[in-house]
Amino acid sequence: MTSILSALAGALIVLILIALRIRFASFGAQDPSDYAGRGPDFDLRRHLSGPLTCEGVIFGPTGRVTSRFVADMEGTWTGTTGTLAEVFRYDSGTVQNRAWTLALGADGDITATAADVEGVGKGRVLGPGVMLRYRIRLTPEAGGHVLDVTDWMYLVENGTIINRSQFRKFGIKVAELVATIRPAEAQARQLAAAE
Repeated sequence: MTSILSALAGALIVLILIALRIRFASFGAQDPSDYAGRGPDFDLRRHLSGPLTCEGVIFGPTGRVTSRFVADMEGTWTGTTGTLAEVFRYDSGTVQNRAWTLALGADGDITATAADVEGVGKGRVLGPGVMLRYRIRLTPEAGGHVLDVTDWMYLVENGTIINRSQFRKFGIKVAELVATIRPAEAQARQLAAAE
């Protein structure tokens, strides 16, 4: 009986330690306030505007790359509402068209919708960081699962955006995306000339 209680107590301690790590020392524990005043200010209307180029990889649950992609994006804004149209080309030959509708609120709050997003994504921009959380429905070819996504974008000093997203099902990480987003060549030259 004592050994069973010891095993249960040990398992409980391990679960508590895992929960504490997830809550305080992991990717999901980041908060936009962690980045206040720590770099250039991320202005979605400026940095996600015009033609953009994106390259990235998707890691599966084993941590290995399962897919590579390049994407052309186009951001357009009217006031505090913008559309980010995306055309992804995957290494498998698959082409995916997506479009985000982004709305900026007071104090850096963001709401986002897309055809494959269930409900409304919510997030915040502060300093060089942007965080967005939403639920995405995968295509039927990818299983049609609904995943919880935590999406972070970090603006670096040269205007490039580093994007890292984690996808979870029942709280378990099933995929991760890492990508760069930067102005397309012609736009990069125009931005440099304007500064």
